[in-house]
Amino acid sequence: MCRVRPRPSRSARSPGAVCRRTRAPRGSRAVHGSVPARRTPARRGRRGTGGPRQAAAPYAVPVRIALLDSGLGLLAAAAAVRRLRPDADLVLSSDPGSMPWGPRTSADIAERALACARAAAAYEPDALIVACNTASVHALPALRAELEPGLPVVGTVPAVKPAAAEGGPVAVWATPATTGSPYQRRLIEEFGNGARITEVPCHGLADAVETGDEPAIDAAISAAALLTPRDVQTVVLGCTHYELVATRIRAATAPSAAPPADLRGSAAAVAAQALRRAGVRPAPDAEAAGGLTVLLGGAPAELPPAALGYAEGRLLAGVPATP
Repeated sequence: MCRVRPRPSRSARSPGAVCRRTRAPRGSRAVHGSVPARRTPARRGRRGTGGPRQAAAPYAVPVRIALLDSGLGLLAAAAAVRRLRPDADLVLSSDPGSMPWGPRTSADIAERALACARAAAAYEPDALIVACNTASVHALPALRAELEPGLPVVGTVPAVKPAAAEGGPVAVWATPATTGSPYQRRLIEEFGNGARITEVPCHGLADAVETGDEPAIDAAISAAALLTPRDVQTVVLGCTHYELVATRIRAATAPSAAPPADLRGSAAAVAAQALRRAGVRPAPDAEAAGGLTVLLGGAPAELPPAALGYAEGRLLAGVPATP
């Protein structure tokens, strides 16, 4: 399912030269988790040692983006990167055996996130997305201290600020561990903009999404919808797993005689920020030739079967969309 292209060697590149991507021959495939050839990071390859920067098509520079999460929550951001850069190589590093991370101590969460990040860093990505709200809260300082500036790290923050800027009633759907936490309360106090904001704990929803348990997903969404005021105009998805079932959340929070609530996730924003930090631009029309590497607990693996139950997982696996 994966196509992998080698990184151009640094010695082969003249100062300031634009790197053109070299593709593997058609039909060549790599097993999920196979180590791709080393590439010069895009952000370094675009810098010259003197003189004006050469103009380049946005797809001319190779890019590899890594993502980490406890489990399948990284699919939404990975799919967002794939849509912006179909030619990007992706490295997905998670540790589903340790889910959920929310009830763990900050030190434990940081160590598990670091383990996922170190496994991904071995593949020389150009940026790392922490595609987990919990890990961003507890592990972002440790990740940046260890990896930056060599590897830019992009965290995930619930979209409270843009949601509150619209002025209408807002609901923040989050895990029970995050709901009411000092972190979330600070976000609301700092960026709430005077809007009426309701915190909604979503018991069992992330676990149900992780395992693809359809009845459990429906039950968890229904329970959270009952705690959501009927007049909300915007629902902030405060856990990356929730973006995988966004359509069902929108339907559950829509009163029969009112328009559906606007949903605010983080995937699109963090994907765009990761490309900026990597030094490349979006190129949605680039050839869909990006490779995919999957690491579970640091070991090479295939996408978990439950991932194919979601549109984002099927996109990453290269499965044709259902008409």
